[in-house]
Amino acid sequence: MCGIVGYVGEKQALEVVVAGLRRLEYRGYDSAGVAVIADGELQTRKRAGKLINLEDLLGEDPLPQSTNGIGHTRWATHGAPNDVNAHPHISSDGRVAVIHNGIIENFSELRAELEATGIAMMSETDSEVAAHLVAVELAVDPDDLVGAVQRVCQRLTGAFTLVISHADHPDMVVGARRNSPLVVGVGKGENFLASDVAAFIAHTREAIELGQDQIVILRSERVDVTDFYGNPAEVNPYTVTWDASAAEKGGYDLFMLKEIAEQPKAVADTLLGRVDGAGRLLLDSITLSDEELRSIDKIVIIACGTAYHSGMIAKYAIEHWTRVPTEVELASEFRYRDPILSPRTLVIAISQSGETMDTLMAMRHAREQGSKVLAICNTQGSTIPRESDAAVYTHAGPEIAVASTKAFLTQVVACYLVALYLAQVRGDRNPEEIRAIADDLVNMPSKIDLMLDTTEGVRGIAREFANSTSVLFIGRHVGFPVALEGALKLKELAYMHAEGFAAGELKHGPIALLEDGMPVVVIVPSPRGRDVIHEKIISNILEVRARGARTIVIAEEGDEIVTPYADWIIRTPECPSLFQPLLATVPLQVFACELATTKGHDVDQPRNLAKSVTVE
Repeated sequence: MCGIVGYVGEKQALEVVVAGLRRLEYRGYDSAGVAVIADGELQTRKRAGKLINLEDLLGEDPLPQSTNGIGHTRWATHGAPNDVNAHPHISSDGRVAVIHNGIIENFSELRAELEATGIAMMSETDSEVAAHLVAVELAVDPDDLVGAVQRVCQRLTGAFTLVISHADHPDMVVGARRNSPLVVGVGKGENFLASDVAAFIAHTREAIELGQDQIVILRSERVDVTDFYGNPAEVNPYTVTWDASAAEKGGYDLFMLKEIAEQPKAVADTLLGRVDGAGRLLLDSITLSDEELRSIDKIVIIACGTAYHSGMIAKYAIEHWTRVPTEVELASEFRYRDPILSPRTLVIAISQSGETMDTLMAMRHAREQGSKVLAICNTQGSTIPRESDAAVYTHAGPEIAVASTKAFLTQVVACYLVALYLAQVRGDRNPEEIRAIADDLVNMPSKIDLMLDTTEGVRGIAREFANSTSVLFIGRHVGFPVALEGALKLKELAYMHAEGFAAGELKHGPIALLEDGMPVVVIVPSPRGRDVIHEKIISNILEVRARGARTIVIAEEGDEIVTPYADWIIRTPECPSLFQPLLATVPLQVFACELATTKGHDVDQPRNLAKSVTVE
């Protein structure tokens, strides 16, 4: 969750680090801090609140010039968000600075051990113990900073990324990771550490993703990687496929608005090269053999939040096209309910960042049971695809706004691709059927582009409900997970009660929530392909209106049956029923964004949320 930046090189470290933190501010929101080494001394500045508070402090109380620096934006776990609990944390001798992402699970016993030796803790955090432990180890051999970090990491349990600098080692920054992301940026005469490549993309696109239980020693001219015991470790270098401009707003007021507008291209990029001229699916990254895929008798999809909703849509597509029983599980619950898995179970793990801790631990559990794991991910070189048996990367590019938009649509597209590929390999659909479906999918980016023409109208509808306290979303079939996603976006951004329901469930309890004037968003299926479901949802709309609620209806062009029952109507282009989420989700994103903006909220960085959830 937290944003981490480290730098060693020829530039002014503070400028590099603060600029990197600015690009990572979406990862942590409650405090920020930096440390530099100058003239043999370690100096820090940190401040609670947004990064701008730290920048103001640096303006009032500047740090000296330095070529070695580390910085941090915090998402609080242990201890309140205040100046004292902000990172970096400093050892009692003032020589070691540590920044940390994750949770050190055995910090209580380590803290008690340190306090028993007379070391006074300054903060409430688990992170501070790491700084003191490194200092204790250095007391044995002051020249062996790397060895000290290795020995400390051997003692820590939990999930952590640590970045350490020491006043006596101005040529070096040391990083370590276990179950938490850390990536190296490789430059010329300079090198970088960060929790996300966005921090250093303005300087280099060459990166190294660190593996599990690895330590990196960063100097200006070299990068060395070992395991926690000092053994040389293999590294995974790669080139980032986007540049710094992709992480800028590009003239939009909000990153979220920019990312909504980028969805047609993101979907097109995710499809690029994956359907040939004959309509065959080409997924070279699925390294499972055809025999393994044909032997599958059950699929389990694991994901969290928005990714979970994409998994729910995938269930409809996979079961319809392949007839393989498919379950969708919240990754945070999966391994705690003793799931039934076997070598013939395919587990699909969906994560934008590839570092979602709940999903990572769930997929590890699945692999321990002998199941194969296929990852759907947007972040090259991240942990989840690296530890999976196969991977399908989405190509959404950087998504800076915390509330997911283009990452969601590209996850849904990747799920469709996987479902069609399975149908192709297993022979569940004939080639002509697969070609027709693939052709329809390839046409979806242009239809998503048409949905962007509805933006102004949707924003006007959203402003009508600036004073509402609750919004309900209902849908059937694939419209149900769309309703859940619409409600989640409103919760995330507008901080108001919003719930999504399967429309048929209204009368089984939720209908009691309805009252005069309450907005209810209805995702209406096409009357062409699923006329029975269409008739049913018309009945649901009538139930809603009979209780005085106001209906915002998302319906296909040409569906005039629904028109008399809509207070507002948002039209989508005609498309196959299974692909409707790619269109119907877009106005819900705009609706949530505009309602939150009208309420005066920070849309790109909503309260209490971080982009990548790297703790359980």
